[in-house]
Order: sequence, then structure tokens, then C-alpha cells
Amino acid sequence: MMIPVRCFTCGTVIGEHWDEFKQRARDGNEDPGEVLDDLGIKRHCCRRMMVSHRDLVDVVAPYQ
Repeated sequence: MMIPVRCFTCGTVIGEHWDEFKQRARDGNEDPGEVLDDLGIKRHCCRRMMVSHRDLVDVVAPYQ
């Protein structure tokens, strides 16, 4: 599914950073921790949401 707009724990807006994080950390060769630092995501709850998110849109789409 899509990344949540806000962190479930603290409510900080994190959805706006997803595309850049995905491009730099997952598709590129940068360290995810450094990318999150550059994006200004400091809280561990927000970092958890970014690192552990799995984009399942392509997996679920055939069943709709």
C-alpha cells in the first residue's frame, strides 16, 4: 500500500519524504540512515516507518 501520510506514533508528516527516500536509499546505493538524516527525520518512530514500509500496490492490484 502507499506510505502513510503521518507517523502512527507521533503524528509527524513523513509521506512527503517517501519518494526521495525510496529513490536514494532503496534504488540507489546510499545508506538509509544517512538519507533519513539528510531528510530531517530524527525520531526513531518516524525512521521505523520509512525503513520498514513495503510498497504492496503492485502485489495487491491484480486482486481488485
